Amino acid sequence: MKLLLTSGGVINKSIHEALVDMLDKPIADCNALCIPTAMYGHPWVGPGVKAWEFIIGKEENPMVNLGWKSVGVLELTALPSIDKERWVPLVKETDVLLVSGGDALYLYHWMQQSGLAELLPSLRAVYVGMSAGSMVMTPKIGEDFVGWTPPSGEDKALGLVDFSIFPHVDHEMLPENTMAAAEQWASEIQGPAYAINDDTAIKVIDGEVEVISEGHWKLF
Repeated sequence: MKLLLTSGGVINKSIHEALVDMLDKPIADCNALCIPTAMYGHPWVGPGVKAWEFIIGKEENPMVNLGWKSVGVLELTALPSIDKERWVPLVKETDVLLVSGGDALYLYHWMQQSGLAELLPSLRAVYVGMSAGSMVMTPKIGEDFVGWTPPSGEDKALGLVDFSIFPHVDHEMLPENTMAAAEQWASEIQGPAYAINDDTAIKVIDGEVEVISEGHWKLF
C-alpha cells in the first residue's frame, strides 16, 4: 500500500501532484472510501456537524472533495457487527482510503477491533491520512497527543512506518504546536520523528520516504 501522510489534507499543488502520481489512473476514475472514525474520539471534531462535513466534502481541508469518481463511507465502529464478506471485498477493490483527523488512538483502537489493521498491508489502495489519520500509521504518537485513552493505556499505534509525526506545526489555531514543542516531543519518542506543518506531507512507497512540502518541516 502507498501512503500519503498529511497534516492538513491535500491543500496545495505539490501534495495534490504527489497524490496524482501515486494513483494508477486519474482522480476522476478512482473510487474512494472515507473513514471518519477518528473524529468521534476527539472533543473538537465529533460527533456532529464536522463529521458530516468531512463525509460530504464540505470540510476546509480537501480530501473527499477532490473530484473522485465515487466516495463511500467506511465506519470502523460498525464493522465488528457486520460479516467480513460484506465489507472486505469493498475495501480490497477501492482505489483510495481517505482517513480523517481526530483522535489517533481512538482510530487505532477501531482499526484493530474492526479487522482493518490486519488488512491494510495487503491493500493496493493509496492511503491518504490527515493528522490523526496519518499518526495512526506510526509506532507511537507521544504523550502530548494522548486524548482518548485506549484499554492498554499506551500511546502506541500501528507501526506501519518507522517514524512518528507531529502535525500542525505553527498552526494559527494551535499556538502550543511550536517547533520547540515538537523538538521536546521528539526527545521523548525514542525514534525518528517528523514535525510537519499543514503544507507538508510524507509520501511512503515500498518503505521509501519522501517529504512533499510547500511549507516547513523538520526531521528529528
